[in-house]
Amino acid sequence: MRIAVDGMGGDYAPQAIVEGAVLAAQEYNTPIVLVGDEAHLERELDRLQARKLPISVCHAAEVVHMDEAPGMALRRKRFSSIRVAIELMRSGEVQAVVSAGNTGAALAASTMILKPLRGVDRPAIATLLPTQKGFSVLVDVGANVDCKSTQLFQFGIMGSVFAKYVLGKPTPSVGLLAIGEEDTKGNDVTREAFSLLKQSNLNFIGNVEGKLFFRGLADVVVCDGFIGNIALKMCEGLAEMYHQSLKAGLTRTLWRRLVAWLIRPVLNDIRRRVDAAEYGGAPLLGINGTCIIGHGSSTPKAIKNAIHMAKRFIEERVSERIQEDIERHSDIQNEWLVRRRRIWRQIRNHMTFRSERDAGETGDVDDNPQSSLPPL
Repeated sequence: MRIAVDGMGGDYAPQAIVEGAVLAAQEYNTPIVLVGDEAHLERELDRLQARKLPISVCHAAEVVHMDEAPGMALRRKRFSSIRVAIELMRSGEVQAVVSAGNTGAALAASTMILKPLRGVDRPAIATLLPTQKGFSVLVDVGANVDCKSTQLFQFGIMGSVFAKYVLGKPTPSVGLLAIGEEDTKGNDVTREAFSLLKQSNLNFIGNVEGKLFFRGLADVVVCDGFIGNIALKMCEGLAEMYHQSLKAGLTRTLWRRLVAWLIRPVLNDIRRRVDAAEYGGAPLLGINGTCIIGHGSSTPKAIKNAIHMAKRFIEERVSERIQEDIERHSDIQNEWLVRRRRIWRQIRNHMTFRSERDAGETGDVDDNPQSSLPPL
């Protein structure tokens, strides 16, 4: 098992990235390949005295910066650290990639070079969010802005596999993020996705309202990337606001500082639960390989935990299991697509019949009462 780490990706690269890789190599004894500017990475390894650890360096002369357009950057920078890391996985030299750099570039490179799994329309990014019962998986959180119902259905399958084999939940419950708990709530896409998920072998519990998410009703919550990314960023902002408010309130007077010192263990537990570094990174589900995308401001601890998640993905053969589950549910998707095509064919035939009838009434064409296109 070898894991490639984008050594130049992130706000604090390469220092924080190399430190995280060193921590992971020390704790898990996993061979790691740091990809990026060789001189910079070697200098950091020397600073940390990590020459004896199973860490090697692969040179990549270019870097995709956080503010660059992903597609343009990948075309112009063929030797960027994220692209070289993905190429290493395609060639089989590594089994996973971890990057805290440009998310769009990591997504584009993975989709373009590794390709989605057979039967998967679009890969999705999953993330862990703390709840009253532990944590839940939210998928998708930014990879796909506009989604079809079949894609939401696939997100549910992929998220369920992730929760079962990586997070250790034997029968993970799956919910659909909607504006109400009733079956009829939501737009056309979510209602169709509800019907598909209900027919599946997943432990589908129905719609989940946003206000009920943090109660932990579902182990996996499905939504499109536009809604998921907004929800994720709002959660991050809310957590930051509460942290600053709590800090200001508990340090205002000497008495409050004493109270804060007394409840310090409780505050530390809460801080750990909402700390993104504890969860490492967000896996990109549905590609031919393993790619863990970290936050741009990832700390060494976050990089270490992201590498650990990549290790778990490899050990549990998550991509293979997703492929198996997608194929197992292919009949439901195919039946739905056939039914949908049949409905659209009837609508098209009906519209053709009406247009020909109207044209006949105005004298544009000969009236044909024995038309082969009956009304819907």
